[in-house]
Amino acid sequence: MIVTSPAADAVTGHAAKMYADDLAADGFVFAYTQAMALNPEAHAAFEALIRSLVPSIGVRVFELATLGAARGIRSSHCLLAHGRKTLRAGLMDEERLARLGRDYHDAELDAADLAVMTYAERLSTDAASMTDADSQALRDVGFTDRQIVDITLAAAARNFFSRTLLALAMPVESVPGIDGDLAEALLSPVRNG
Repeated sequence: MIVTSPAADAVTGHAAKMYADDLAADGFVFAYTQAMALNPEAHAAFEALIRSLVPSIGVRVFELATLGAARGIRSSHCLLAHGRKTLRAGLMDEERLARLGRDYHDAELDAADLAVMTYAERLSTDAASMTDADSQALRDVGFTDRQIVDITLAAAARNFFSRTLLALAMPVESVPGIDGDLAEALLSPVRNG
């Protein structure tokens, strides 16, 4: 890790909560949490942004936008972490999540889910070429203007977070509950990209 993170006994406030949340959930503090603890105000602002999006688009759409963006960025951290969040939220089973990881076009997603993944991946790989047609594809499957903005913000927020971790060369740690074939499937965009 290229930055020196604060020790567990040195963090207070939001940073202490970040560490405590990781410890309670997984028994250790992820390297990316330690890096973000260097600027806990930015992390808190990021979390507030995410909380402002979910009421409009729901957890499923948020996670699909996040996974689509992480796929485009080839972010191992976020593919694994949000793969686990998708499982824990009961949004899909392991078999479908593995299929989504390998090729979301082959994961039996409905038209709306597929449109979200496609949009978020495109935003993450070629946002400069996006046109009204990209937003229209979301509108055509039933999303409102507010939801289109929030899907865009969800994918853009993933770009912010993922690219920060990539630029800081954060090590990719195993995510409890995501291993073996499922981890391989989720990481296939990274390995094959």
